[in-house]
Amino acid sequence: VQLVESGGGSVQAGGSLRLSCVGSGDTYRRRSMGWFRQAPGKEREGVATISTLDGISKYADSVKGRFSISVGEDTVYLQMNSLIPEDTAMYYCVADPWATSLRATSYDYWGQGTQVTVS
Repeated sequence: VQLVESGGGSVQAGGSLRLSCVGSGDTYRRRSMGWFRQAPGKEREGVATISTLDGISKYADSVKGRFSISVGEDTVYLQMNSLIPEDTAMYYCVADPWATSLRATSYDYWGQGTQVTVS
């Protein structure tokens, strides 16, 4: 499984960004997909996950109402609105055949990350 993120960048507070992650390889292993983030000096944090089977999603409390996760063909998106400086981090796309939680250890496959900076 390979995951390639795009869409990161720099934005002012209150702005929006849309992250994309294109997955390749065994679709079975990508049944659950999501996004994590890690800011300098902080632990990796689960942002949002979604099941490609039934569309059920989960969000971290810190992003509820502002971020939205969705899936397309071989792609998972993260629409980020009303961005705040605390959202600044490296964002990673993840995949796993079984995971449903926002725990980093639950996911077997990780992308290289895309940087989001909010000022």
